[in-house]
Amino acid sequence: MNKLLASTCLLLGTIAGSSFASAADCGNVTIASMNWQSAEVISNLDKIILNEGYGCNAEITIGDTVPTITSMAEKGEPDIAPEAWIDLLPDVVKKGTEEGRIITVGSPLPDGGVQGWWIPKYFADAHPDIKTIPDLLKHPDLFPAPEDPSKGAIYNGPQGWGGTVVTAQLYKAFEAEKAGWTLIDTGSAAGLDGSIAKAYERQQPWAGYYWAPTALLGKYEMVQLEAGVPYDAAEWKRCNTVADCPDPKPSAWPVDTIVTLVAKPFSEKAGPEVMDYLKKRSWSNATINKLMAWMTDNQASGEDGAKHFLEENPDIWKEWVSPEAAAKVEAAL
Repeated sequence: MNKLLASTCLLLGTIAGSSFASAADCGNVTIASMNWQSAEVISNLDKIILNEGYGCNAEITIGDTVPTITSMAEKGEPDIAPEAWIDLLPDVVKKGTEEGRIITVGSPLPDGGVQGWWIPKYFADAHPDIKTIPDLLKHPDLFPAPEDPSKGAIYNGPQGWGGTVVTAQLYKAFEAEKAGWTLIDTGSAAGLDGSIAKAYERQQPWAGYYWAPTALLGKYEMVQLEAGVPYDAAEWKRCNTVADCPDPKPSAWPVDTIVTLVAKPFSEKAGPEVMDYLKKRSWSNATINKLMAWMTDNQASGEDGAKHFLEENPDIWKEWVSPEAAAKVEAAL
């Protein structure tokens, strides 16, 4: 009997010690929050789940794509970049990975960063024959320009955006002007958003440049048009992204790769449960679009958005964590 009690106590002590060691190993964690909405909410989500679910001492540090990824690749700091758009710095990421300072752990947005030409879903539903850019360009009469209804309107972003340059180049490449279209400069981000909101609220046609994930697409459901041709990396680099290049070629937009980067030293001390969470933690563009729309409508912070998501979507986030961690996170909400 005494031997049984001793064995039981030893087992319980081992389990408790293991849990304590896991929390202790996680320790202090720095999480980079980039300066856009989806990155702000996911960094706060990681902070809440790591602190409440896994006993970490996580803090958020404000960063941006280039300085954060460069610092991680060169110094192994901060510990986590939850939403890293690595196509902007492929050589830096490659070097940091090869030198053992960073590792890639899954993707928070497996749909990727998406740019292109879009039309409202209600219009796509009413015109199922319009699925590609060439399909669109056959129907300028369905998208009358406000100042010249005899032409179709394609709405572009403001000057200075990379997407604005590409849209203007694709407009040339697909010979849209010859097909009876005009390219409209919306002047600002607010002008572009306003043109979509106005069309949507009046259930009018609209076609033009936008991207995802974004709060606007969480509020106004849009359908991206396929290019009708494959992505041509060589032409994209040679001409489609160069404003004064005279002969762009039709091409699909590339999808930006978005991953979670983790500093190698942290990955080695964090423990398998924490790393498993970071690997599994992901959501669709549609999910984050809707969350950002709620945040915008409610003037909510990244922390507010994270708590709202946890309260409203347990069916999603509980798949990312252990049952024990899920119970602790729920108790903290």
